Amino acid sequence: MKKCRYFFAIVMFILILFSTTSATIVRAEVAEKKPSKSNKDDYNILVDISEFKLYLIKSDTNEPIKVYPIAGGKPETPSPYGTWVIVNKAKDWGTGFGTRWMELSVPWGKYGIHGTDKPLTISNPDSLGCIRMFNKDVEELYKYVDCGTIVVIYGGPYNLSWNKFRILEPGNRGADVMETQRSLKERGYYSGQLDGVYGENMKAHVIRFRKDNKLKTTHDIDEEMYNALGMQAFE
Repeated sequence: MKKCRYFFAIVMFILILFSTTSATIVRAEVAEKKPSKSNKDDYNILVDISEFKLYLIKSDTNEPIKVYPIAGGKPETPSPYGTWVIVNKAKDWGTGFGTRWMELSVPWGKYGIHGTDKPLTISNPDSLGCIRMFNKDVEELYKYVDCGTIVVIYGGPYNLSWNKFRILEPGNRGADVMETQRSLKERGYYSGQLDGVYGENMKAHVIRFRKDNKLKTTHDIDEEMYNALGMQAFE
């Protein structure tokens, strides 16, 4: 069972990252090794929120060489699902962020991988969206990745860990907003940036979509609109 979970995690990583890295045959288990300190191109990171695991993956072979327990975001403050890169690194970044900080290129807010002064929260959905690690683990990871390292945060179809979309309102931010923007754009109803921010530009597109699909007039993106967009929380 443990081997199957590892194999599934790496298959997910390859599928998600297929457009930016070449797929290769991968091993079905994590035989943990000591990473060699090198440059940012040598490793990628996969964060599986559903398993509360972070995998350090050798980029040339897609071989997982380390796996760490993590804490992810709460349902009301989800982690930023998607494919990002590390844009900043720091030691002792601030109170509550443990001993290391690695900022991600998320467009709608400040998110990162960091340590914690609350170790009992690890392996739980407890953060405001950041990826928390034990301090000893984040210190080790910090040595082997750099700015530019690819980080994939995975949470199931449409990047959800829970089998339900939240009702989106103007001002909301997150991966679910970005996925809605993407779905609207595919149908010719959105011309703005895929930035994960439900701003003024998006409001008009939502109203037009709802009107054309004979939905009640509201700025909310609710269950009937998700259904009209063909977005199902879990397939």
